[in-house]
Amino acid sequence: MSEHTPTTMGIDISDRMSTVCVLAGDGEVMEESRFRSTRAGLGRYLEHRAPMRVVLEVGTHSPWMSRQIEELGHEVFVANPRQLRLIYQSDRKCDAVDAEALARLGRVDPKLLRPIRHRAADTQLARAQLRVRDMLVAARTRFILSVRGMAKSMGEVIPRASAESFHVGVPGAVSAPVWQVVEPLVEAVGGLTAKIKGCDAALEELSLTRYPETAALRQISGVGPITALAFVTTIEDPHRFARNRSVGAYLGLCPRRDQSGASDPSLRITKAGDPYLRRLLVGCAHYILGPFGPDSDLRRWGLAYAGRGTNSKKRAVVAVARKLAVLLLSLWKTGETYEPTRHAAAA
Repeated sequence: MSEHTPTTMGIDISDRMSTVCVLAGDGEVMEESRFRSTRAGLGRYLEHRAPMRVVLEVGTHSPWMSRQIEELGHEVFVANPRQLRLIYQSDRKCDAVDAEALARLGRVDPKLLRPIRHRAADTQLARAQLRVRDMLVAARTRFILSVRGMAKSMGEVIPRASAESFHVGVPGAVSAPVWQVVEPLVEAVGGLTAKIKGCDAALEELSLTRYPETAALRQISGVGPITALAFVTTIEDPHRFARNRSVGAYLGLCPRRDQSGASDPSLRITKAGDPYLRRLLVGCAHYILGPFGPDSDLRRWGLAYAGRGTNSKKRAVVAVARKLAVLLLSLWKTGETYEPTRHAAAA
């Protein structure tokens, strides 16, 4: 067995120092050591070593570490944490023991780890830009709600306004004492709005230059540059799914199953996968089914679904989001021109 089993290294990653255990082909421990959890530290530790199988657990540092280890000529497996109860439920949990457990699991059969594949560095940067914008929008929403709540508690009501223009109308809508209290928050809202506009422009430019395939997705009314870019950077490879319908389950938009005999209850969706993209798709579904959504096969199907019974409107939104994800993947693969009412015209 040792002739065919490669040398295996398990790395337990920590913020400052990462712990290493190296196993020979026969399973004996060859080395136990540590290195600094930096690019320079990892490079110094691995650059002169013969190619080996390296196993590490998914975490904050695993994306850049896995890429650097591959560049140094080693085979990398990033273990799915759901498969590692042997480690996180151990009564003898420590960094050295965890590193050896990773190495032994990788030596026996890497498929036991259900290894994941991290995104490319440029894709990770694009997703970071999307997260920054999302955090800015969330902060602005929180500040606006706080200002409205403070004014209401003092007997004053701020007129309705869009988030983009909120900071413009507040000074003339409240009394001087209230304005002195909420002024810092309102100014912060104005600054956040300017930052969000800058993010929008940068993401639009990124979509046009780096991810031109998003243009095919934006043919659907209600799908803008943010949703299209989030979809492309989350999926990354449109051909990873043999069937387009599988993307719904990948994004957690399919219901759970707990069927046993004659019992097959209707359960909530799994909510697996990326929650940010799922939230964007649900928002698009609300627009498609809403009063301003243009006529389309997807809208007609969703409205018919919404009239089927109790709680069907909420289910219709999720169902439309799931079908929208399948449609986006199909347009990405084929690059076809989107026809909103193709099925209706054919009928």
